[in-house]
Amino acid sequence: MGGSGPTDRDNDSFFPPLRRHLLDAGFAVLSYDKRGVGGSSGDWRSATLTDLAADANTAVRFLRSQPEVRPEAVGLFGHSEGGWVVLSAATARDDMPWVVTNSCPGVSPAVQERYALSHHLRKRQALDRSDIAHTLDLYDRLIEAGRHDADFATAMRLVDAAGRPPGLASHWADLDERLWEFLKRKQDHDPTEDLLTLRCPHLAFFGGADQLVPVADSLRVLGACVCHGARAHSATLTVEVLPGADHRLRLPNAAEPPPTYFGTLTHWLHRH
Repeated sequence: MGGSGPTDRDNDSFFPPLRRHLLDAGFAVLSYDKRGVGGSSGDWRSATLTDLAADANTAVRFLRSQPEVRPEAVGLFGHSEGGWVVLSAATARDDMPWVVTNSCPGVSPAVQERYALSHHLRKRQALDRSDIAHTLDLYDRLIEAGRHDADFATAMRLVDAAGRPPGLASHWADLDERLWEFLKRKQDHDPTEDLLTLRCPHLAFFGGADQLVPVADSLRVLGACVCHGARAHSATLTVEVLPGADHRLRLPNAAEPPPTYFGTLTHWLHRH
């Protein structure tokens, strides 16, 4: 499962080298276009994360029906937002043998997006501390408006009243009514419940230099969940953090993750 937005079966350029490596290692791989993208019908902006999790489970059923595939060995892989989706999908069934999340935040979308926005603002040399604080304050007010089910017109009035700060453009430039409704639905999704009710082994990858995901906070959440008394004994956790790697597990100036990433993934999958 790909990340946020209109992701196709390639998740931009991230999935092709991953597919090649897994196929060369003898694994069957099914990646698909999100609703309304590429060859898929529908509209992802009209969906919920629960809907997207149902799509992932449909993909599992299809792959398990193929004659060349061992059905009991088919699990789920999700990148970024796709990690929330596959965790939800895995908890919805009793026969999931494994799940892999890649750069999946252990916090809510609202918290994760604020972290990413803060990083983006600090990199803009033209912005001083007051500009950054002003933009983050607007972000907080938009999140609060979403919690009160404010409509799109109300959200845009907040943006206009704040002077449309330029630092917000990277996160809100494409905002329209359908996207606003989608963001409202998912902004407070808490992955903790799925992490606590997971019943299969979980491999979680993070990039140590990820500027979109609060990795340290996510690791604390994962650690707390795996130590919780309600967690199933079968839900083992393996965490791999690649120092210096970004959101797509790439090291500086690299076009794809390093061989250690692919090797670790393959070795873990062979064992599970």
